[in-house]
Amino acid sequence: MTEDLITIKELTEEEQWKDAFLVMKQLLTDLDEKKYLQLIKEMYKEGYKMFALFEKGKIVALTGVIELTNLYYGKHIWVYDLITDESNRSKGYGEKLLLHIQTWGKENGCGIVALSSGFERVDAHRFYENKMAYTKSSYVFRRQV
Repeated sequence: MTEDLITIKELTEEEQWKDAFLVMKQLLTDLDEKKYLQLIKEMYKEGYKMFALFEKGKIVALTGVIELTNLYYGKHIWVYDLITDESNRSKGYGEKLLLHIQTWGKENGCGIVALSSGFERVDAHRFYENKMAYTKSSYVFRRQV
């Protein structure tokens, strides 16, 4: 992996979000492009940001985050999405992207980066705990209303 061929930048325009869709769809398999774009636009109004890691100009990893403040974590970054293109996994891209988010969060006064991950995502859990030194701290409960 040649460092000068790798860049990370925020995606802020619809065309960029469209370019990211095929990678994001690998994480959110039930999402169609129309609904994805609709949700991204709404989420951006609420403070969501999407960052992409490019290798040789091609998106190979994505993360979607938001800066929040609550009583539990204080000012923090919540990671909604983190995905590396399946043909580019185990190359350190997820690590680079998450380190970028940690630095970005710290520069913006956040003390924590937090996320949730589905029970079935065992490889992702191993990555977060062993590679990135994240700790399990809670379960997330939900109910449709």
